[in-house]
Amino acid sequence: MPLDENIYELRRQKLKAIEALGQIAYRSKYEVTNAIPQILTDYSGKTAEQLENPRVNVRVAGRIMAIRLMGKAGFCHLQQSGQRLQIYVKKDAVGETGFELYKLLDLGDHIGVAGYLFRTRTGELTIHVDEITFLSKDLLPLPEKWHGLTDVELRYRQRYVDLVMNPEVREVFLKRSKLVQSLRRTMEAHGFVEVETPMMQPIAGGAVARPFVTHHNTLDMDLYLRIAPELYLKRLVVGGFDRVYEINRNFRNEGLGWRWNPEFTMLEYYQAYADFHDMMDLTQQLITQAAEDVTGGTKTKWGDQEIDWSNWQRLTMREAIIKFWPDSAGAKPEMSDFTSGDGIKKLVERFNRSHSQMAYDPGEPAGKTTASLFEAVAEEHLTQPTIIYEFPTAVSPLSKQKPDEPDWTERFEIYAGQMEIANGFSELNDPEDQRRRFEAQLKERERGDEEAHQMDEDYIRALSYGMPPAGGVGVGVDRLVMLLTDSHTIRDVILFPLLRPEKSSSSSENRSESQTDAEK
Repeated sequence: MPLDENIYELRRQKLKAIEALGQIAYRSKYEVTNAIPQILTDYSGKTAEQLENPRVNVRVAGRIMAIRLMGKAGFCHLQQSGQRLQIYVKKDAVGETGFELYKLLDLGDHIGVAGYLFRTRTGELTIHVDEITFLSKDLLPLPEKWHGLTDVELRYRQRYVDLVMNPEVREVFLKRSKLVQSLRRTMEAHGFVEVETPMMQPIAGGAVARPFVTHHNTLDMDLYLRIAPELYLKRLVVGGFDRVYEINRNFRNEGLGWRWNPEFTMLEYYQAYADFHDMMDLTQQLITQAAEDVTGGTKTKWGDQEIDWSNWQRLTMREAIIKFWPDSAGAKPEMSDFTSGDGIKKLVERFNRSHSQMAYDPGEPAGKTTASLFEAVAEEHLTQPTIIYEFPTAVSPLSKQKPDEPDWTERFEIYAGQMEIANGFSELNDPEDQRRRFEAQLKERERGDEEAHQMDEDYIRALSYGMPPAGGVGVGVDRLVMLLTDSHTIRDVILFPLLRPEKSSSSSENRSESQTDAEK
């Protein structure tokens, strides 16, 4: 019999013995008067004398994280909400039956205790237990060590154990909750209304991505899990919601990586009578405020670097390519180099001769190549908060074009920690222009681009009823959490990330699989 099964059976026998003492195996409720974190806050500064007069009586519950027995007495640590408090159990105080119960307890069990606070000889704040109540048995052993590369996938797969064993993991998700609260407060302070839009859509739209496909049996029709809520939110702008937002789950059938998970969270919002400059200002304010609310300041650690959320820079895409052009590729480009396909081709050739090779397809639109060149040249340098604006029309099917340069759009992206965390633009509200953009995307699909946008006739009809000038933005919540918690993989900020099916094989094979997945 494997070790865990032995332990499981031994603890089942202990559970039966606990029941024989008159305890309920799985109690429905336990009345508490105090939470462990609150006790630590209120009484950690009190002296032994202050705790004695007057005596502080408490009833608390928690999970046993350390336990030891010393003859007719014992100590253990209870954990609740990620914090621990010591308790002291003495046979004379809890009685024969109570002490027999204590001796049957294991690491991981849940108990409730009633007693009073005091300080031990070493000065540790402790509950002197008068009554002990069994609440729940942990039938599987908690791991002694829960860190290290070989355990990474196991931590994601068994997040419930990860949260018990690693207080720092719990802190990441508490900060995530604070972030979402901050985003909502900022949106509401600016007059935005929160809404919900469909997750299952007849056309996958609002972004350039490959969707997941599902099927509705009653209607006998294929549907797509949404890749973005954009087109529905802009329909609401047409309908008179001038400021509207949604914190939404999106699904994209794409690869896994340190920045990508097939299911992720976005904040997306639209403001009528605003353009991309207005949205840049609002988004910069939103993110800076979130950093302050989550961390208490504007500077956060990112690996061995520091990000200053109060110090932003703004560059056009062309300016960023020029600024970060590698010396090994020769003279920096000039603005005139971006005006023709031939000029872009020469830049790519110069870059590829002296640097790591970037993929290049001579048949693709010049604007798409320019965007790829930006990613190759500049993105790795964007550690500090940076707004990159003016994107090629070829990669911006929903953005309004610049009046003086139709090959470029009024679009921006925000970068920090060498990754994109937000995307926004002046919204395209000309239905005829929108149709031409969709038709251009259909040609890209014919060329084999499965992520190109599909035609959406109903959305064009909505625009035909008249959409006011508007700006829109999507902010990647998961990536922002990564940056504010110094987490270098998106799996660390998603409670239950998508993983390959668990293999039922030997422990050595499982460890090998864990290492492989963790290194991706």
